[in-house]
Amino acid sequence: MTEKATFAAGCFWGVEHAFMQIDGVVATAVGYTGGTVEHPDYRTVCSGRTGHAEAVEVEYDPGQVSYEQLLTVFWNEHDPTQRNRQGPDVGSQYRSAIFVHTPAQRAAAEASLAAMQTHLGKPIVTEITDAGTFWRAEDYHQRYFEKHGQVACKLQAPPPLTARSEPVQERTGGLLSKVLGR
Repeated sequence: MTEKATFAAGCFWGVEHAFMQIDGVVATAVGYTGGTVEHPDYRTVCSGRTGHAEAVEVEYDPGQVSYEQLLTVFWNEHDPTQRNRQGPDVGSQYRSAIFVHTPAQRAAAEASLAAMQTHLGKPIVTEITDAGTFWRAEDYHQRYFEKHGQVACKLQAPPPLTARSEPVQERTGGLLSKVLGR
């Protein structure tokens, strides 16, 4: 039996690509969630008036990959200290958010956020909220990098699934190191 997890970490193309690389991830879809408008499309979400975030819905086999491992990928895919932006992408649709589907996911997300905060010098702004309706994005957004021969839109390759053993600001070569100037 599979479960769902939903994450927003900036532009959904790179985030989807990272999750697609994980053994135990059965399917991914990019779309919009967390807003108030029904049946949103890319243009209306980018207007900033829908309240939706660009998000990735991950269907996974918990016998092969744990929710905690998915959270590790989520944290490694973006800078959770930036409010409503990731790199050059600015707007509430690019916010950092974990949309939880169960009380167990909420507990794991809250514990993971608290653990991550001990490794960062700036406050994490990631929202943890109940998952609502996930509106699938237009077909041309699905598996975008796979269709266009790109690998990623970020500064590093997808990280390994292992938990961090040292504080993020002491790591070299990663996105957070570049953002934090280390």
